[in-house]
Amino acid sequence: MSKSRTKSKTGSTETAASESTWTFLTNHAHVLAILHSDSEMVLRQVAIEVGITERAVQRIIQDLEKDGFIVREKVGRCNRYQVQVKEHLRHPIEAHRKIGDLLKLINK
Repeated sequence: MSKSRTKSKTGSTETAASESTWTFLTNHAHVLAILHSDSEMVLRQVAIEVGITERAVQRIIQDLEKDGFIVREKVGRCNRYQVQVKEHLRHPIEAHRKIGDLLKLINK
């Protein structure tokens, strides 16, 4: 498979971004970042923002809640999510960092 390359304004050659589908962060991290920035966002909108199904967002929320990374609070008919920013990241490579450290890098 050949890769499409383009020349940037600086003169360097770059691979076309549209050919790559992977990202550095997982969908779990994406959902966490969105809920941190808007704790009352409906799951349908979270799914649209992340680019996954609403059912996938529900599974991710269950994972994050089960492992103590978010706390769900019922407010009327809606849910509010509190991200536990003091929890440590899970993988041994980044376990010395907290969720809040990651979110500071991601959120605007």
